[in-house]
Amino acid sequence: MPKMPKPTAPTDDEALASWVESDDFAPNTDDFVDAAPLRRVAAAVEAVERADKQLATEVAAARDAGLSWTVIAVALGVSRQAARQRFAEPVRH
Repeated sequence: MPKMPKPTAPTDDEALASWVESDDFAPNTDDFVDAAPLRRVAAAVEAVERADKQLATEVAAARDAGLSWTVIAVALGVSRQAARQRFAEPVRH
């Protein structure tokens, strides 16, 4: 018995974006390809972006409250240098 080709997701950017948001068949095929896992990936990316913004806000608040980079680094689980490099604003000349 010959193997049936596995349905694939579209490769065109616009078709892909539209398909990911739908519960439809893959464009240009008669095969159903579930886009739900990709919607979950997109939702997770958005959650990470929101969390990163929240973290930056909270680190800035900690600095405004007078906490040192050493103390903040402990809370972050990184070195003082890593915390400062990630969250300190660049020096403007």
